[in-house]
Amino acid sequence: MPNIEDIAKELASKLKEHKADYIEAHLEDSVSSYITYRGKVLESIGKSASVGGNIRALVNGGWGFVSFNSLENIDERIELAVQEARIAGKGSSHLAKIPVVVDTASIGSKQNPVNIPLAHKKELLDSYNALIWKTPRLKTSNIGYGDAYKTSIFLNSEGSFIRQERSDVTLGMAAIASDGNQVQQANMSLGSPGDFTAMENLEGAVREMAAKAVGLLAAPQAKGGEYTVVLDPVLAGVFVHEAFGHLSEADFVYENDSMRELMVLGKKFGRPELNIIDGAAVPDLRGSFNYDDEGTPATKTHLIKEGVLVGRLHSRETAEKMGEKPTGNARAVNYRHPPIVRMTNTYIEQGETTFDEMISSIKEGVYARNWYGGTTSMEMFTFSAGEAFMIRDGKIAELVRPVVLTGNVFETLQNIDAIGDDLAMNQGGGCGKSGQSPLPVSNGSPHIRILKCLVGGK
Repeated sequence: MPNIEDIAKELASKLKEHKADYIEAHLEDSVSSYITYRGKVLESIGKSASVGGNIRALVNGGWGFVSFNSLENIDERIELAVQEARIAGKGSSHLAKIPVVVDTASIGSKQNPVNIPLAHKKELLDSYNALIWKTPRLKTSNIGYGDAYKTSIFLNSEGSFIRQERSDVTLGMAAIASDGNQVQQANMSLGSPGDFTAMENLEGAVREMAAKAVGLLAAPQAKGGEYTVVLDPVLAGVFVHEAFGHLSEADFVYENDSMRELMVLGKKFGRPELNIIDGAAVPDLRGSFNYDDEGTPATKTHLIKEGVLVGRLHSRETAEKMGEKPTGNARAVNYRHPPIVRMTNTYIEQGETTFDEMISSIKEGVYARNWYGGTTSMEMFTFSAGEAFMIRDGKIAELVRPVVLTGNVFETLQNIDAIGDDLAMNQGGGCGKSGQSPLPVSNGSPHIRILKCLVGGK
């Protein structure tokens, strides 16, 4: 069977021969493994391989898309994609210009977690699961591990030919405790762009997670109301990704009249200390790469700079429609899907305030850490913290049950009045949009302080 390199070389000339305004091909060869536990039981373990690709054609402003998991008869797939585009096309085709690129981006065998024997991975996770279950009063637990190594080739009718290697590792664990009257949980989530050693030597963190779940059973519930709230880097990173990052994706803005009125470049969204960035050009993170899935070079994009909205995330199509520059944010979770506008590594830039300075002036407030759930609807958000502490007279006080934070993202951004000097990136989990999930991303922040934040409680 021919490999994707051979097929790609044959395709390079064929794409230029078809009568489309623009046409591109993605070919992909990937290997992945997974291990999951439910309670004390190993639920599933395995390794899989996949080869496939897609053709995307643009004719008169309409797109045609065909995916396939066989490298045979690709000529027919090209013709079908062009036919679909002709049917969909009702206007004219416009894509922002990008450089023609011929390049190879390799990562090396040390960053390929699939090379590590599955038995070794299971042995490590067995030890973590045993540690979890040494904690009394646990009801159940969950562990989910996954890794992947992918070689992809992108080529288009403009002459670009890009071969990229990418790898990914994730690990999520949760401990759930019960005293018969209530259930509490604690969790941890981490990942890396292929470095399996990030999954090792977590014994202390695993013990702490299990103990937290049990400790929350005795924690009181905070009184609901409006507080000054301090978020740790994990929860602040989730906030910037979920509540603001998705609003910065240009396809969402372009297609939504109310968001176009709100997300006006040049509008003040926060204090001068607030800077929010997204970019795959930030190295060594799960959302990092050299080129996006349209062949656009990776960038580092300021979304908010010194409190002012200055940018948004683009594909070639949205950049042209909105008269802005491509940012390298067209991404697909795999070859079965077309690229759409997605985040990469999204974070609040580091400030100058220490944590002690941040809490010192708070008479009564809440320190919220980690997270395990949340929803967003337009500019409104609701997030559940993983754990919380009261702040009293400038000091961290008693542990309370996890709190729910609710608010309007634009008002909340304006109410961020202190940004920490301790930026940290969270690389666990993944992003979902339009049926494509989980896409490798990272998000992060320093500690941040938010005035007048609504906290749910008793």
